[in-house]
Amino acid sequence: QVQLIESGGGLVQAGDSLRLSCAASGRMFSTYSMAWFRQAPGKEREFVAAISWNSSTYYSDSVKGRFTISRDNAKLRVHLQMYNLKPEDTAVYFCAAGDVVVTFWESTLYTYWGQGTQVTVSS
Repeated sequence: QVQLIESGGGLVQAGDSLRLSCAASGRMFSTYSMAWFRQAPGKEREFVAAISWNSSTYYSDSVKGRFTISRDNAKLRVHLQMYNLKPEDTAVYFCAAGDVVVTFWESTLYTYWGQGTQVTVSS
């Protein structure tokens, strides 16, 4: 069983930066693929970024070059550093963990989910 708790969301202006963190529990953390998804009002949940157990990273085209995902296995943390935020980045951001993930953008492959943290970017 893995519990995930997101933090770091808030209200920022376009062009600002923000760092999201996901605190995980569980001894198997280092073996899990970790990801961030987001969901804007009235829209489906979408893939943002993922990091494999061996720290390979994957990004959606909409955030590539602006967001960076990282993990700290010793501290059981996953971070999402977001630069040059845009109003269209406004959403609830969710942390997810999965132990058998091949296609990192598919939300159904992730077993564990956090409650989400709100990111609002004003223009």
